[in-house]
Amino acid sequence: MSENRLGQIYAVLAFLFWGAIAPIYFKQVASVDPVEVLIHRIIWSCIILIPLVFITKQFDIFKTLIKDSKKLKYLALSTFFISINWLVFIWAVANNRIMETALGYYINPLVNVLLGFLFFSERMTKNQYLAIFIAFLAVFYQLITIGSIPIISLILAFSFGFYGMIRKKINVGSIVGLFVETLILLPFGLIYLYYIVSNNTISFLNSTEYISIMLSLGGLITIIPLLLFNGAATRMKLTTLGFFQYIGPTCAFLLAVFIYNEEFNMDKLITFSLIWIALVIFSLDSLRKKTSK
Repeated sequence: MSENRLGQIYAVLAFLFWGAIAPIYFKQVASVDPVEVLIHRIIWSCIILIPLVFITKQFDIFKTLIKDSKKLKYLALSTFFISINWLVFIWAVANNRIMETALGYYINPLVNVLLGFLFFSERMTKNQYLAIFIAFLAVFYQLITIGSIPIISLILAFSFGFYGMIRKKINVGSIVGLFVETLILLPFGLIYLYYIVSNNTISFLNSTEYISIMLSLGGLITIIPLLLFNGAATRMKLTTLGFFQYIGPTCAFLLAVFIYNEEFNMDKLITFSLIWIALVIFSLDSLRKKTSK
């Protein structure tokens, strides 16, 4: 099997994990306070990442990184954005709003282009301007018809967009970067853990055995797709990898409609249709630029 084909398999598995397995997993712990779910995700991820950093022989990179105050400041900022992203996603899944998470991750590629234009002076093509304008129309349409903007979708799209932008700027490996981010969050997690233990409001080991086991899997749910994504990114072109990212929100969208029976009316159909049109324009433009090189 060629390295490129193996990379494609890893990419499909990674985005299937993020789009299908992750929402199903967080549905299993929907009865738990979202902040506690987030804390378990942080703590168990940190526990798994400690040996993983040594196994992948990245401890020297880690030591160098923690001595770089500039990169640590950027990682503190990226930690803020990814924690917001994780918490909002957990809350949305628990409150039957998976469809809004799907919309957010459909919008995200367009947000990435916009952020690149605003912060890195990256040139935008006419088609990219058109795609972003259509996405804006989708948000405006929902504001007019439903009376509110899709705040969850926008928070997820922009928080992940800013996270990716910061990580791109400092160019830190995914595993080491995530390890530092979880270390930054760990003290806050432990303080909150102490608080809920003291007040006897903790669900872990204080609820059903199933819930406790699910919470302890939070680290694997975080790290497995990351490793798969890394395996894909090192074996295929990033422009090609970008086309696989729509697998995630598509799976989440299908789960929301056909498994969890979330409402999908005509207004939402029009909103999603506008976003899908924008993504088709964006994708065709990206494909055209790739083939013209």
